[in-house]
Amino acid sequence: MMNTFGNIYRLTTFGESHGPAVGGIIDGMPAGIDIDLDAVQHQLNRRRPGQSTIVTARDEKDRVKILSGMFDGKTTGTPIGFIVENGDQHSSDYENMRHTFRPSHADYTYTTKYGLRDHRGGGRSSARETIARVVGGAFAMQALERLGISIHSYTSTVGDLSLSADYTKYDLSTIDSNDVRCPDAEMAARMRELIRKIKGEGDTIGGIITCVITGVPAGLGEPVFGKLHAMFGAAMLGINAVKGFEYGMGFAGVSHRGSEMIDRFVTDANGKVSTTTNNSGGIQGGISNGEDIYFRVAFKPVATLLQEVPTIDDSGNPVVLKARGRHDPCVLPRAVPVVDAMAAMTLLDAYLLNKATRL
Repeated sequence: MMNTFGNIYRLTTFGESHGPAVGGIIDGMPAGIDIDLDAVQHQLNRRRPGQSTIVTARDEKDRVKILSGMFDGKTTGTPIGFIVENGDQHSSDYENMRHTFRPSHADYTYTTKYGLRDHRGGGRSSARETIARVVGGAFAMQALERLGISIHSYTSTVGDLSLSADYTKYDLSTIDSNDVRCPDAEMAARMRELIRKIKGEGDTIGGIITCVITGVPAGLGEPVFGKLHAMFGAAMLGINAVKGFEYGMGFAGVSHRGSEMIDRFVTDANGKVSTTTNNSGGIQGGISNGEDIYFRVAFKPVATLLQEVPTIDDSGNPVVLKARGRHDPCVLPRAVPVVDAMAAMTLLDAYLLNKATRL
């Protein structure tokens, strides 16, 4: 249950961290879309482990294999099946967690729900499941590109280190120029050093990813239960380790007056409507207004610590756990492409839904 995301553009995922493979089925992809499989693989490479010294050292190539739904480089309109094989699992690293619950992790809640759990790498609750989301998002991105829509996510906060300006002040084409995926080189170096320090202590740290979507037409989203910002919120809050979501002015707007926050409408010489500011984050009344959509996603520190932590076992006995294995000290660098992917699938789904509202 609940392994499918979306309404018209739908992704169903399957697989566990230490199983043979993870994969998915994309349904609702329009036919006739040229797909660059190298671009799909590029998104997976951005997410994969082992890409730098500030992420988990698990060495997975994460090569995607397309099983169906394409012919001569184009989508056929039929389900797109794909798998990514797992290779570098060290299941023995998790043996001391077989009967032990990691604090703030899904171990306990997963066990109470199903009565059992795969302790190896977190099983189905592992962030390795997001591989399928990245593939689904990569296909959606290529459909959105035909509509002139672009998505750029980046690390804007790590711990107490934050970018001071909004997204318009940065060159978003430089996001991948460093392994933190921050568009400010100086701040990226400071963030990287903080992550390295935290990793050396066997600890973890969280932060914020900002997502910017440009070229979105006005009119996407529904006025009641299918509000566009609610769709984005559900998508982002469904990512592992996410604890918060805000769009536009967000929580900071509550300390201002309405006269300071309203986005005034103007028209240009061609009658095109725009706003002089964008505190609404490109969405008003649950519907896109044609301005850039931007939002922020808060990620908690990873719950698996490489230091001694008091906890309990599955019999309720107090124990001390020191996790072994390879874990991310900070998920943000690898979560950036996951945020991109979920944003792309959400927006393509909203676009396709909107096609059904007017003749």
